[in-house]
Amino acid sequence: NKKKKETWGVCIFIVAIDLDEVTFTFTELLKSINISLCTFFQFLKEVDVNMDTVSTKVDSTVSRLKKKYDVLFALYHKFERTCGLIYLEQPSSEISAELSSVLVLKNYWITFLLAKGKVLQVEDDLVISFQLLLCVLDYFIKLSPPAMLKEPYKSSVSAVTVNGSARTPRRGQNRSSRTAKQLDTDTKIIEILCKEHDCNFDEVKNVYFTSFIPFLNSAGIVASNGLPEVEVILKQYDELYLKNKDIDARLFLNRDETLQPDVIACSQLERTPLKNNPDEEINVILPQTPVRAAMNNIQQLIMILNSATDKPSDTLIMYFNNCTVNPKDSILKRVESFDHIFKKKFAEAVGQGWAEIGSQRYKLGVRLYYRVMESMLKSEEERLSVQNFSKLLNDNIFHTSLLACAVEVVMATYGRNASQSDSTSAETDLSFPWILNVFDLKAFDFYKVIESFIRAEPSLTREMIKHLEHCEHRIMESLAWQSGSPLFDLIKQSKEREGQSDQPEPTSTPNMPFQHNHTAADLYLSPVKSPKKKASGPPLSATSTPDVQPAVIPQTQKPQKSTSLSFFYKKVYLLAYRRLHTLFLHLLSEHPDLEPLIWTLFQHTLQNEYELMRDRHLDQIMMCSMYGICKVKNVDLRFKIIVSAYKELCNTNQETFKRVLIREEQYDSIIVFYNLVFMQKLKTNILQYASSRPPTLSPIPHIPRSPYQFSNSPRRVPAGNNIYISPLKSPYKFSDGFQSPTKMTPRSRILVSIGESFGTSEKFQKINQMMCNSEGQLKRSAEAGAAAPKPLKRLRFDIEGQDEADGSKHLPQESKFQQKLAEMTSTRTRMQKQKLNDGNDTSASEEK
Repeated sequence: NKKKKETWGVCIFIVAIDLDEVTFTFTELLKSINISLCTFFQFLKEVDVNMDTVSTKVDSTVSRLKKKYDVLFALYHKFERTCGLIYLEQPSSEISAELSSVLVLKNYWITFLLAKGKVLQVEDDLVISFQLLLCVLDYFIKLSPPAMLKEPYKSSVSAVTVNGSARTPRRGQNRSSRTAKQLDTDTKIIEILCKEHDCNFDEVKNVYFTSFIPFLNSAGIVASNGLPEVEVILKQYDELYLKNKDIDARLFLNRDETLQPDVIACSQLERTPLKNNPDEEINVILPQTPVRAAMNNIQQLIMILNSATDKPSDTLIMYFNNCTVNPKDSILKRVESFDHIFKKKFAEAVGQGWAEIGSQRYKLGVRLYYRVMESMLKSEEERLSVQNFSKLLNDNIFHTSLLACAVEVVMATYGRNASQSDSTSAETDLSFPWILNVFDLKAFDFYKVIESFIRAEPSLTREMIKHLEHCEHRIMESLAWQSGSPLFDLIKQSKEREGQSDQPEPTSTPNMPFQHNHTAADLYLSPVKSPKKKASGPPLSATSTPDVQPAVIPQTQKPQKSTSLSFFYKKVYLLAYRRLHTLFLHLLSEHPDLEPLIWTLFQHTLQNEYELMRDRHLDQIMMCSMYGICKVKNVDLRFKIIVSAYKELCNTNQETFKRVLIREEQYDSIIVFYNLVFMQKLKTNILQYASSRPPTLSPIPHIPRSPYQFSNSPRRVPAGNNIYISPLKSPYKFSDGFQSPTKMTPRSRILVSIGESFGTSEKFQKINQMMCNSEGQLKRSAEAGAAAPKPLKRLRFDIEGQDEADGSKHLPQESKFQQKLAEMTSTRTRMQKQKLNDGNDTSASEEK
């Protein structure tokens, strides 16, 4: 019986991983129980109905296998399509059957798998893996007879043959012979491949010379006369596969059922659609493959940074010169120092041959660092009307955080997840918080720069804004609460201040208005003196003292209030309540009266028993608060049910409830934590909720819109029911420096992109007709006495305070189409600004 056999397979896998006694490869296991990889993972998830069934060690192994599979799956289908663009399906008869497309595919793919396994320590990095694949393609194209190739590869190979060595027959076959030197130095084909795939030519060339050529030499498969023998490559890959005991990626060549995605379990993996005839109107939304999406993200970043420089601009130099103590030398020295550190750490993580690639990425980060710093200072000058930022610009932690954030944006852009799911960001060895270790930076210090960074760089893509927001959440939920974090010193100082003041001030209360009037300067240079006693003097950002003060403070001097701590707690409360509310709706929607009680206990713990958060996770306190209130209120809700619902939420990790700190270096499940730690600490408080006089309820935080949020759906223009404005989606192709949008929202027949021509004159006529129809309908409505349509609350179609919908700002000579085009341009600009100026924290939908 098949189900019993599959269950045995899952159980054997779990035990083998836990005992470090894996005597079989993962593919052998799949074959023996006749199940696909995706189905196996789904079944494993079902088996883990009890949170103790699968250990965090097994979870980690499964996560690694999933990520590796996602990358291999995406790359194989990209590779297959690319070979179809390079090789003729039926080459001329002079080409031997030995060089059939099947053999070419096999040779290419196995060589790539061997190279990936030998030179890459980070096997789940999609971009680096794809760059390596392009190197393999280049190598084999040069060795292929021109008669097998399509243009432009055929002409390029023929040119090398004419200028290089002569063609020589071998075993009756016509093959081109190259010397190793010619193979190494000719980069024409790499250039063509990079252009075709929107890939950075300099980076791929670097990978070719520093990693791929050394691999060929070390593997002993360099062929100067025809294609390498498959057997040589096969033998080496087989050794590698048996050593790793994971996925036999050669089976992609046979379309083996164990590696085919299950439609339901792996629905996030998309394929490239057939290209439409350019003369036809687009009627479908074109999905992007993972590789194409990754290349587009990188291209966008590079286009943004093309105009930036590797050194401080003249404007920055002016700011430096205005400082009491000029920070220029220390800034340049810091940037140079971290270049060496980053290069070394990158090579340690990825592979020693990749150090230069790491250096290239760091240099992109430096460009972004200077660009954002300049934007921040301009904003501060406008806000405070000062030009001397000596304190801020001489603050080492501020600069380290800003530089780290810039480099993290670059790393995240290159480290796109191979799975297409937008709701989760799979971790890799280079994922956040890797950057904190590289820069020896505390998470709480890094957090302070995130919001100001996003506000200062309007060109950040939606994906990057979501990524930085995710980093911010990671910090607030656990990283800032690790031992050694400056957060605990700040809380201690705040408590001391409360004890010395006549009217104690809590760290922060949930109902305090959340105002976005704090910048990075405020947060890095706080605490500040109490507003009641603050004397008039120079502005905050130029005069404040560093955040962390000495632990011992003279009795005559009150500890100062920390802006960064107050701001942090406000954000933590918003995140905590949103998490609680989401889980509450899953479990206790029939008991709405319990939510304010649970929130009161949760908030009380965060504010007054904050030591429970040390080296723990926000969600652990949330689940314990929920369980405790249900217990005292006699509502039947077991921990098993809580963690089962928690597992289904987005951005959660099973380790959160499977491995909780009990006491020093001792971990156990969340149930043990509740009984031995949480309940012991809060027993008296929890029991109060059962009495006739329960504690005063904490107010429910108001959750405004996120300052980082992009508008997800198209907005209808008030002047007409046929016209919609939508943020520019990720491009499918780059051409002539412009992004070509491919997603149409809503699914209409005409897509207008500001900055690009829209093609034929018929489309202009259709657009004008749409405008006329819209205005005609509006006019008829007005004549009938109907009220004029109200403009949307979230979008204001105005310039300098005047409404554009009525055309009052247009020049008389402008056509209706030109007027509408101006409105759409204005609206798109306003939407970009709106994501920075609206509200505070994310909506629940954005978090997902």
